[in-house]
Amino acid sequence: MAQSRQRYIVCKSTYDGVGQDPMKTIDEHIQKDQSEIQTAKAHGDNAKVRHLTEELNSLQEYKDHHPEDKHDPNTLELFCDANPDEPECLVYDD
Repeated sequence: MAQSRQRYIVCKSTYDGVGQDPMKTIDEHIQKDQSEIQTAKAHGDNAKVRHLTEELNSLQEYKDHHPEDKHDPNTLELFCDANPDEPECLVYDD
């Protein structure tokens, strides 16, 4: 008898912090990114600086659009905040 296995596709950026405590607020995430940008600059890691700068900009934009929301948004929330008309972000009422 064959057992069924479930497969999961996980976006790498969602699990970059595996083994670390997840951030509870968007402000913690912003502070972490700012700190990591400075570290990456000191090590000359320009690719990481670009990645973190883009993430930081998305977080700050999300925070501006949702000032009452303090949770740390996931990548889909950031994407949908910037691209509300994309199919992944549309909400249909029955």
